Amino acid sequence: MEKEVFTVSRLNALLKECIESVPVFHNVCVLGEVSNYKLYSSGHAYFSLKDAESTLSCVLFKGNARMVRFRPENGMQVLAVGRVSVYPRDGKYQLYVNAMMPSGAGDLQAAFEQLKAKLDAEGLFSPEAKKPLPCFPAKIALVTSPAGAAVRDMIRILGVRWPRAEILVVPVRVQGAEAPSEICAAIRLVNENHLADLIITGRGGGSMEDLWGFNDERVARAVFASRIPVISAVGHEPDVTIIDYVADQRASTPSNAAEIAVPDQAEIRSGLQNAGVRLWKAMEKKLDVSRKLLTSYASRRVLSEAGEVLNLRRMDVDLLRERLLFHQQRILSAKKHHFSALTASLDALSPLKVLSRGYTAALDGEDRIVRSVTALSPGEEIGLQFADGRAECTVNTLFTGKSFSTVFNKE
Repeated sequence: MEKEVFTVSRLNALLKECIESVPVFHNVCVLGEVSNYKLYSSGHAYFSLKDAESTLSCVLFKGNARMVRFRPENGMQVLAVGRVSVYPRDGKYQLYVNAMMPSGAGDLQAAFEQLKAKLDAEGLFSPEAKKPLPCFPAKIALVTSPAGAAVRDMIRILGVRWPRAEILVVPVRVQGAEAPSEICAAIRLVNENHLADLIITGRGGGSMEDLWGFNDERVARAVFASRIPVISAVGHEPDVTIIDYVADQRASTPSNAAEIAVPDQAEIRSGLQNAGVRLWKAMEKKLDVSRKLLTSYASRRVLSEAGEVLNLRRMDVDLLRERLLFHQQRILSAKKHHFSALTASLDALSPLKVLSRGYTAALDGEDRIVRSVTALSPGEEIGLQFADGRAECTVNTLFTGKSFSTVFNKE
């Protein structure tokens, strides 16, 4: 039996398909020591992870490298989360790293990074999916614990900054095993019943375990699915949870969320007052310019001595009329003279004018002028046209060779 022959490229492609078909390789967490770490000008990083027995090639692309919160160095023990695939050109498999953290960060941190990489790959963190916050929300839903200091701070700040907004507290647990399901249900409740223009969800600070409810995949998907814009307000400024990446706007603290959610009425009032002052000054300036323009117009002769100005214009019209008539007469006279000259020229060329001087015209039977004696025959009837009439004649004899002057002199 003949064996199938593969090209190198085909074999590498098959190995790539084979490895990528294994689900576990789509999202793995690898512990190892960083070796040969090199960051290129493109922003991509290439390095190896090794232990006592083996080495694994790794790639950290620019977009993911920006999310790494520490600077990897050779010899550092790290946890790298990513997918395994084959680079066909070199024919070697490598780990495409999505997230990386120093070793010892704990199981929660590893789970956090794995979920973060998964949701990011699905597009839940995409900037294009972010909804704009309303400029002047009429109703704001606070999905949080009703007993914490965070809710009191948000209500106080919202009341000071924009008291026109109606605040609805949707009570949920923000810690413990039941917290994720309650937060999801509250977000769905506000959306399904159109209870608010804006949602703020979060809690005060705490440990990673305390904030873990906001790292739950169900909560992340509920925030992403919300048709109403969501502000995440979890913990203190250094604290980062999964919903901070999914929410339409991230606040560093619950108090900061309240500041982001609404405008400051004092700033709005001050802005309106300043705008009113600018408008009043602009109107005064416009009126001043208009008064000066009106004064300038009032002093003009066309308004102060309108009758005299009109009389001058009437004189101009009369003068123009006389000039027009004069030029019209000149043109008519020239045309008449030209017409008379053409008439005289035409009259001089008229056959009747020749006949009036005693000449006649010989016409054949079809009233065509006979131009030569050779065109006639004896016995032919012709007509003689005189100035005052016509005579019908018969040709008796034809003579040739005698000019008109000979006949005239003879006569």
